[in-house]
Amino acid sequence: MQDRIAAAKAALAHLDIEEKDSAIKAASRDFFWYSPVLKDRLDHVTADFVVRPRNEAEVIEILKACYAHDVPVTTRGSGTGNYGQAMPLEGGCVMHLRHMDKVREIQPGRVICEPGVLLKDVDAACKDHSGQELRMFSSTWATATIGGFIAGGSGGVGSCTWGSLRDLGNIIRLRVVTMEADPRVVEFRGEEIARVSHAYGTNGIITEVEMPLAPAYDWVEMFVAFDNFMEAVHYTEQLAKEDGILIKLANIFEAPVAHDYFQRVKPHVDPGTNLVGLMVAPQSMDGFQTFTGRRPEATVIYRSDDNNWERGPGPVFEYGWNHTTLRALKVDPSVTYLQVRFGYPNHIELIEQMRDALSPEVLHHLEALRENGKVIFAGLSLVKFTTEERLNEIVKIHEDAGAMVFNPHRYTLEEGGRQSVDDRQLAFKKESDPKGLLNPGKMIAWDDPDFSFDDMYAYPKLQPLTEA
Repeated sequence: MQDRIAAAKAALAHLDIEEKDSAIKAASRDFFWYSPVLKDRLDHVTADFVVRPRNEAEVIEILKACYAHDVPVTTRGSGTGNYGQAMPLEGGCVMHLRHMDKVREIQPGRVICEPGVLLKDVDAACKDHSGQELRMFSSTWATATIGGFIAGGSGGVGSCTWGSLRDLGNIIRLRVVTMEADPRVVEFRGEEIARVSHAYGTNGIITEVEMPLAPAYDWVEMFVAFDNFMEAVHYTEQLAKEDGILIKLANIFEAPVAHDYFQRVKPHVDPGTNLVGLMVAPQSMDGFQTFTGRRPEATVIYRSDDNNWERGPGPVFEYGWNHTTLRALKVDPSVTYLQVRFGYPNHIELIEQMRDALSPEVLHHLEALRENGKVIFAGLSLVKFTTEERLNEIVKIHEDAGAMVFNPHRYTLEEGGRQSVDDRQLAFKKESDPKGLLNPGKMIAWDDPDFSFDDMYAYPKLQPLTEA
């Protein structure tokens, strides 16, 4: 292996190659440590070298050289993912796309950009150009790249209105390079996008992205307090169903999450406060105030455009999605999380059932989103971790009740998804990566087609743990 690594590095020596061990280790990691299970298994994983292409031609050159020398390639952006998506399980090359950070073209309703541009920089460019913004982004908007969001994300801020990334129209076009003796450049639109989106870079390297835009607004960000958790759930669902009130975020935090883990919010709540976080378009505020005024159980405790807080909370969206877990971990390192789909039409009943069965060991954090025109909830539930066995029991309790778990304590596409093979992605991998060198270990269907999902998948070629 080391001879092959040396040969590939020599062939690519004229490019931007990282030589420092500390920098290589940093580029080999993402936020996998949110999971104590993944931290235990992947903490030692490190690439052999890191290369940073400046353009698509250099991406092609890297893939061609690594293919010739049988060197695995794992691509990454900012590494804000939580499933180990960007970790090189077999070592080899990490292709860091930080230099490919250009916004190339902005048109009415669409933007074309390179994969390494930060989400916040896409929004800034679009707002400056024509008062537009991305319809959807992750809570790591300030640090995540758009390519990483598409390759590893599933939705986020904006999903309450626009649905998930996989929904038709939420990605317009992807340009992808294959890993073959002579890499090809392939473009995907419409139905074909699903072959490479949310594929962790296992079957192609994204080099250009075209995404839809919406008008940019000075969103009014709010916190609304409730004494009763289920009243907060019903309020949020009903608000998300109000077609005339434009929102970009609607989430719920079961007590005592806000009090215990949101340090800037803590002075304004008590341990029994259930909190709803919102982003409402300014032109919808009259409708919102009428809606909320009809519900005496709801108390607005913070408005970004009108408040007397001595110290503001910062962006409300940075309390939602997986930022909630991060804030909890800063206070209590024993906390971890689950990702749960509470689907229509039994979503409310399932939420209440899981709360009755598991609270306070598991505390609800819910995000409203649309699926097939219906409002449902994604749960990014906070879990007080004790043992891996108990964590697996909690997952099974959810699944037995009918709630789908997208397990963040697994590093493969299938286990972190719907626990089934995506034949479209597998078929394209067979075309685009015949040696299986792209982000190896992340697609079970490629490695072990007969895997039963009874236990956690263990990649046989996982880089061995060596004694220090």
